[in-house]
Amino acid sequence: MNAFSPQLHDLGRLAFQHSPAPQLVTRHRVIVDCNEAFLQLFGYPRDALLNQLTLLIYPSQADYHAIGKRSHDWLLDSENGFYSDERFMQHKSGEVFWAKSHGYTLTPEDPFKLMIWHFERLDRTHQGTGDLTPREREIALRLAISHRTVEVHRARLMRKLQAKTVVELVSKIIMVA
Repeated sequence: MNAFSPQLHDLGRLAFQHSPAPQLVTRHRVIVDCNEAFLQLFGYPRDALLNQLTLLIYPSQADYHAIGKRSHDWLLDSENGFYSDERFMQHKSGEVFWAKSHGYTLTPEDPFKLMIWHFERLDRTHQGTGDLTPREREIALRLAISHRTVEVHRARLMRKLQAKTVVELVSKIIMVA
């Protein structure tokens, strides 16, 4: 064997570490391992993440708990052990960004016992009115206001906070809160 003929286990480790897809392995929402692409996406050095709660990469504790409950409940009812959503995540610098996440549990009877996650950064720009997010629709329904009222308030906030996109708006609001 030469220097570039690693064992099969070593190949798997090498593939994980150098995969272009940001990947994370968690045990009960504690970071067990992550690859280089994940470190680049979130801006942390490896030693700052290992053995830490995934709370570090969420913009707020409320998001951490709400998304945790939603994904856990989904995984308990899921037959394939797969969960996917779009959410806000937070870079070490404090920048909040929109991301697609995909999670797969290796322990369906206890979903968070051992999971593999993949993240994709999504750069979404606001396309004008009429494209309310599901969350904005939910807020409108709860407040018993029209979608147009939500659009007007969102536009005013974007103008006042000089945000060019909805993601930038939410990021600025979270930084202020």
